[in-house]
Amino acid sequence: MNLAFFIAKRLITGKETKNSISAPILKIAIAAIAIGLIMMLIAIATSLGLKLKIREKIAAFNGHIQIYNYDNNRSDVSVTPVSLNQDFYPEFTNVAGVAHVQGVAVRAGIIRTDETFEGILAKGVGADFKWDNFQEFLVVGELPDFSGGLNEETLISQTLANKLNLNVGDTYLSIFLKDGDLSKPPNNRRFKVTGIYQSGFEELDASYVLIDIRHIQRMNKWEADQVGHFEVFLQDFNQLQQKTAEIYGKTVSSLDTQNLGNKYFKIFEWLELFDLNTALIIGIMIVVGGINMITALLVLILERTQMIGILKALGSQNWTIRKVFLINATYLIGLGLFWGNIIGLGLIFMQQRFQFLKFPNPEEYYVTNIPVDLSLFNILLLNVGVMVLCLLMLLVPSYAISKISPVKAIKFE
Repeated sequence: MNLAFFIAKRLITGKETKNSISAPILKIAIAAIAIGLIMMLIAIATSLGLKLKIREKIAAFNGHIQIYNYDNNRSDVSVTPVSLNQDFYPEFTNVAGVAHVQGVAVRAGIIRTDETFEGILAKGVGADFKWDNFQEFLVVGELPDFSGGLNEETLISQTLANKLNLNVGDTYLSIFLKDGDLSKPPNNRRFKVTGIYQSGFEELDASYVLIDIRHIQRMNKWEADQVGHFEVFLQDFNQLQQKTAEIYGKTVSSLDTQNLGNKYFKIFEWLELFDLNTALIIGIMIVVGGINMITALLVLILERTQMIGILKALGSQNWTIRKVFLINATYLIGLGLFWGNIIGLGLIFMQQRFQFLKFPNPEEYYVTNIPVDLSLFNILLLNVGVMVLCLLMLLVPSYAISKISPVKAIKFE
């Protein structure tokens, strides 16, 4: 065994290896592993980052799970109110993993200016509203404050602001029909723009305006403790389906639940394709790196045929000699992984820090900058997986050592 490790060291560091015909092939193999790992790290980081960013944006408008009265029939507009006096509000203590619960209401209306008009969904929010994501979306101005008395502050999107020619500080007239009946005098409300946001979701930005929920409660003639529906935020999005079922079981029979996966089925189905694309990239890169390592190993074996014959003549076992070359291959794979991690993680960090890479068509991906997200667990799992799979692929070509005859090998030139 000591002899095997000595030979392995000579194979790795010896001048004859560095100056041999196998040297450029070994460098190519190391480069292939490094480039492959860089591609895999970037593929995983961008896939996870894009999925996370899109989830956050949709959740900002809807929460992860919505609880509402069955009479609403999963409509975006609040029809039948729900009382705030629920066991799960303001904190959902019966279900673990719930981060926040808020009551909201939505009413359809029209914004009218002197030049034009636009249809909107006025989302009424209160002091319990989770503003975290909208703080990130904020383009200009500030977020409304609905924690005090009833006010006319509002947050509109950049899309609506451009269409209606509105800026921070401007006021506008909103018209809301009574029960959808054109024969009845409408409810008119005048609001003041305190902030303008842009989420990147065109279909949401073109519709949603955030106002004080008390305006909708008054127009709908609801009590102060009545809202349109509840929005629930989870600590772990990966438990979405499980927590939806748990929450449904913990609410009264008159309430129904739905989650983002159901409401935006097509978007989340599209996001699942990222996993398939990432898996294909990882598979292709591992195969390419493995083939290069197999080539390098076979060249090493061919170049060291005489040495193999001498070791066999001295009584070394086939497996002992195979281990010598596998140790050398492990070192080469390790070099490739080292440089791949340095370059790949460096590029990911720079993108995360400086956002220098952007989508040429952000409207198709709902984000402008290419988002990245990568955990330590993903990095370790990828490195270990590449190392193990490449070594498994090398077991077969290393078997060629056992077929080498000592007598013929010693004469080999």
